[in-house]
Amino acid sequence: MFAALADPTRRRILTSAGRSPGCTSTALATELGITRQGVAKHLDVLEQANLLVRRRVGREARIDVEIRALEEVVGFVREVAGAQWDERLGRLADLFAPDGG
Repeated sequence: MFAALADPTRRRILTSAGRSPGCTSTALATELGITRQGVAKHLDVLEQANLLVRRRVGREARIDVEIRALEEVVGFVREVAGAQWDERLGRLADLFAPDGG
């Protein structure tokens, strides 16, 4: 997931798809100013990372962000960030402790 999210274009695609559930790759290409082939390659990576799903509606493939996968990422980042902040705040508390830390 993190490798897929490392690319700024893929993050832009996810953001756009999140704002427009059920959008098409053509709509994304137009909005983002990249080719449909470029969008398709990025969509493949995002789909393999389980960050989005494509579903057929007639002849079109509709794109939806996989919210549960993003919630996992957010939870992990919060956990890591929280641990780092706990450590930093602990060091600050030690520094400013009445006994001089």
